[in-house]
Amino acid sequence: MSPRRKRLLVQGVVQGVGFRPFVYRAATANRLAGSVRNRGDAGVEILVEGEPAAIDAFLRELGRDLPPLARIASIDAEELDPIGETEFVILPSTEEGERSGILPPDVAICDACVAEVLGASRFTGYWATSCTDCGPRFTVIESLPYDRPRTSMRDFPMCGACRDEYVNPLDRRYHAQTTACAACGPRLTFDGRSESALDRAIGALRAGEIVAIKGIGGTHLACDATNEDAVAGLRARVGRPFQPYALMATEGMLPSFADPDDAEWAQLRGPERPIVVLRERPGVLAESVAPGLHTVGVMLPYTGLHHLLFAGIDAPLVMTSANLPGRPMLITNDEIERRLDRVADHSLLHDRRIVARCDDSIRRKVAGRSVFLRRSRGWVPRPIEAELGREPILALGPETDLTFTIYADGAATLSQHIGSVDDLETIGFLREAIDHLVRITRAPAPRIVACDLHPRFATTRLAGEVAAEHGARVVRVQHHAAHVLSVMEEHGLGEAVGIVLDGYGYGGDGEAWGGELFACLDRSIERVGFLRPVRLPGGDLAARFPLRMAASFLHAAGRHEDGIAAALVARGLAEDAAELLVAQIERGVNAPWTTSAGRFLDAVSAWLGVCWERTYEGEPAMRLEAVAARGIATPIDVGLLQRGSTRVLDTVDLFGRLVEMAETEAVEDVAATAQAALARGASRLAATIAEERGVADVCFSGGVAYNDAIASTIRDTVQDAGLRYRTNEGVPCGDGGVSFGQAVYAGRGVEILEADRPDAAATDRRQ
Repeated sequence: MSPRRKRLLVQGVVQGVGFRPFVYRAATANRLAGSVRNRGDAGVEILVEGEPAAIDAFLRELGRDLPPLARIASIDAEELDPIGETEFVILPSTEEGERSGILPPDVAICDACVAEVLGASRFTGYWATSCTDCGPRFTVIESLPYDRPRTSMRDFPMCGACRDEYVNPLDRRYHAQTTACAACGPRLTFDGRSESALDRAIGALRAGEIVAIKGIGGTHLACDATNEDAVAGLRARVGRPFQPYALMATEGMLPSFADPDDAEWAQLRGPERPIVVLRERPGVLAESVAPGLHTVGVMLPYTGLHHLLFAGIDAPLVMTSANLPGRPMLITNDEIERRLDRVADHSLLHDRRIVARCDDSIRRKVAGRSVFLRRSRGWVPRPIEAELGREPILALGPETDLTFTIYADGAATLSQHIGSVDDLETIGFLREAIDHLVRITRAPAPRIVACDLHPRFATTRLAGEVAAEHGARVVRVQHHAAHVLSVMEEHGLGEAVGIVLDGYGYGGDGEAWGGELFACLDRSIERVGFLRPVRLPGGDLAARFPLRMAASFLHAAGRHEDGIAAALVARGLAEDAAELLVAQIERGVNAPWTTSAGRFLDAVSAWLGVCWERTYEGEPAMRLEAVAARGIATPIDVGLLQRGSTRVLDTVDLFGRLVEMAETEAVEDVAATAQAALARGASRLAATIAEERGVADVCFSGGVAYNDAIASTIRDTVQDAGLRYRTNEGVPCGDGGVSFGQAVYAGRGVEILEADRPDAAATDRRQ
């Protein structure tokens, strides 16, 4: 038969993952001529010429036995006239390409490289060992195509041995852009000196000292997690008295302080190496690791440096991000040494530039599903398939725990974790991250810029600036509608009833929403239910000091003002402060209405004496969950109020009943009852609405969706009603998934129907 020639344009995760040498081996094995090369859009161009049967065999091989990190999204094929080529070659990269690209994320060091680092090889003891199957990608690349001169590895010319491997298509380090060895690669220093840097760091950690360790996407503060003095000392220095610390441990150490199931082990061992939140086994870890919680976040070593450290350390280590509260993670050596001068006793640094900050991802098993608390290292910039129209979109998220989303060409790319954008430094990081992600994905300029509905958010102001720069239009999206839409898009739903139990979101009426039910039909979202509104005395102060919310619930329940003040005094509040607080609630001064589920749980937590001051996001509710895990719930039904066509869950009456219950029952049982009652009330109402609207799916999202007991109760209630339970699995349930929902809203042209105003009239009529 006459020879054929084909041109293949391959899209997917095909750069920086050993795809070209894989193609080379497959082509030569089938005796094909032609070439393969990277394109500027993160795709790969393949030209093959030879016998038709050989080309068919080659095409079949492209769909199987791919390198571990490679993933083919599409192949566009074109028939060409044969030109008589006789050999197959790997060509230099080209800048060509019009489509948005897909790059692999940073992944853990592979087993083969670990064996070389810890065994006998030319990489023995070298901290930055990697190959095409592992190591950093996103945090070192500056632009496409993904070649060494466009990464921070360009600062390290390869030695002869590394060069020989780099140019050999049969070697697993062929065009591994981060390949290096002790002779030519990045070097470690301990307190500015390279001599015995690793051994000295191990000695400091074993001695109970705090070491700042620069990694691949940021810096960790590390200390012995079994040493109470070390962990408590770290807390005192960073000013985080109770925020739980993430740990790093080997597989052998982990079962001594946690008990992961098979699914959790799979998460821990995956190439992404996230932090996985596990139930803690008491008695091993320092009490200050996760004060007041029943869980602990753990990750396995994911770099050669980590494996080398644990070769000399026999205890788990605290590995918490080295950033000052509310500020971006530190990534430059000068910054690390200067800003952590009074925090870390020592610094273990290297001289490879971090191009893009990227925090550790966090996963947790909730209601039987593994969900993201934070989607960052290991997943970014892996896109999510979505059909959100033809116009490119930039969605900027809310203000806290945010990510942003870039949408183009049927793919939504979520950014790494940015954090809380409430100061100039973090806004600078946000802008820097947008520029970097646009550059490496080659995304087109946005035609739509989506943002939160809140008029005073920094991201709302930034949306206007970015839109003006590109001649785009701004679309403002209600926070909780974005939560619901993020779940619906993940599961390909056109209609659903949504439950959003959350802390705060600016409502369509200007009030503070946070416990909402939505009917989502025909590209419209209607708010059809909410928690009974109460005053939010002092605004943000009520979130910081949850006794304020307890007072508000008591006042809404009709308790006498003197009795409320006396109860607050009994719980540690000064008498004059208690009287002023009650007066503030009574008069409604700086006390807007709120329907927040988070504030309800905070109020219960404070009333039960579990947490009277929030020192980190979600602390009162998280501590309440830990206490409730030891309790048994008493079945209590939440009353329903009717306001026009809208139902209102009477959490005020529920709070009053919990107060009475607390007089005779154990704190643990009251806590469990509060969670169960809220979950059953919301899910039963959602099931009723779904039946009325003829909808088969109920979606659950928002920050409270991380609570395993609440999520499990909602799942069970929904499924018992014959409905399908849906929640976020590909993006975070919390605010880290809001930007994705904003992009869905903007791209699909969803309309939010006008909401009822949640004022005291919500108590008019009981069902």
